[in-house]
Amino acid sequence: MKFPGMILMGAQSRLLPPSVPFRFFAAAVAFQGVAWGLIAVDAEQVPHFVGGPGFILAGLHALTLGVLVMTAIDASFQILPVVTGQSLMALWPCRLTFWLYAPGTALLVFGFIDADPAVLAVGGTLVTAGLGVFALLMADVLRRTRGMRTLVLHGWAALISLGVLAGLGLTLVFNLQGGFLIDPVAVTIVHMAVAIYGFMGMLAFGYSQFMVPMFALGPSPGDRVVTVTFALAAGAIGLAVAAALAGAPFGLVAASAAGLAAVVLHVRAMGAVLAQGMRKRLGLSFVLVRVSWGLLAASVVLGGAAAVDGLPGQIMPLFGFVALFGWLLTFLMGILQRIVPFLAAMNAAKAGQTPPTLSDVAVETPLKIHAAGHFGALALVAAGIVTDTGAAVVAGALAGLIGAAAFLWFVADTLRRMRGYAFKAAAAAKQDD
Repeated sequence: MKFPGMILMGAQSRLLPPSVPFRFFAAAVAFQGVAWGLIAVDAEQVPHFVGGPGFILAGLHALTLGVLVMTAIDASFQILPVVTGQSLMALWPCRLTFWLYAPGTALLVFGFIDADPAVLAVGGTLVTAGLGVFALLMADVLRRTRGMRTLVLHGWAALISLGVLAGLGLTLVFNLQGGFLIDPVAVTIVHMAVAIYGFMGMLAFGYSQFMVPMFALGPSPGDRVVTVTFALAAGAIGLAVAAALAGAPFGLVAASAAGLAAVVLHVRAMGAVLAQGMRKRLGLSFVLVRVSWGLLAASVVLGGAAAVDGLPGQIMPLFGFVALFGWLLTFLMGILQRIVPFLAAMNAAKAGQTPPTLSDVAVETPLKIHAAGHFGALALVAAGIVTDTGAAVVAGALAGLIGAAAFLWFVADTLRRMRGYAFKAAAAAKQDD
């Protein structure tokens, strides 16, 4: 068993300069507001959306690329070296990744509104280049990691998925203009499955093995249950890809069943960690995390249902919303409520000094506003999709926008407090000298 103290030993020496992680976090929170705003603009079409350029596709990519993958890149840059004890090969590729990826994402989001081929081509190329740099850095860390088999397995699975989704994404971008794909719907389904459950899912499952025990002060789950969960999840993703390409709905239903079994094992393992953890009061952040686990299970069930003929047409858009805005966004926002103050506290103190407490660098008021806005958004948009009511979708998107603004307030205020504490610590140290 691995305990939190083992994970955090020497963590401060492997922290990135705060300008690196916080620029990714700030961009991700800004894109969250963009995503909700774009959904509100074309709310009437949300209950019927199954693809195609416009405000909804732009909003979905503001969420997937701008929030989810942006956060995953940043978390990987910071968390993977801390957990594995292997430093990144260099710092400048992290900055290069941001300056390729963030502008590329902005161009893609803008280009998807009216399917501008030139903007999409430039944006897609920049995003792919940024992801390539990120993948090289992560592959180097994973290659040098020893004794952490399950984490390495999840990491390599995520990187393989990243390569597949990046290639398919570029293909779909250029297909908007050229129309050369014989079955773009099948390619889109594969792209979604690999992006949601392959890349993001594998990272969420892999990092949860260490982050949840670290926050709860509990032991990591056993390697056996993690390995079985990984095998079920990987098998479900592979089956979903094969079934989509073969046009076999039954295969998608079977993939959903295997995926649900993996989710049950994962959530049970995480629940056991929380039950054994010494820290029982984990606050609002783990309210979001626990809700996200339920929404993960719901997304897998809805994904299987979407493959069945004869069910209401809103099943597919509801699946996309629950998987992306429900499971992944809720999970990431819950984890970020812990990661942002933790990094701020560690960066605020120089090596050898006692870091400030988390309450010194973060306040809870904006997080309460964010939670109210976020949960309100999930309920209203989901209701709007089910009842085909554009007004409910608009109200939900506006609630999500309020929540995103509150989270931006939280990140900005934490950064301000971190700098203030570091300034006071430096002044005190100078006075002691």
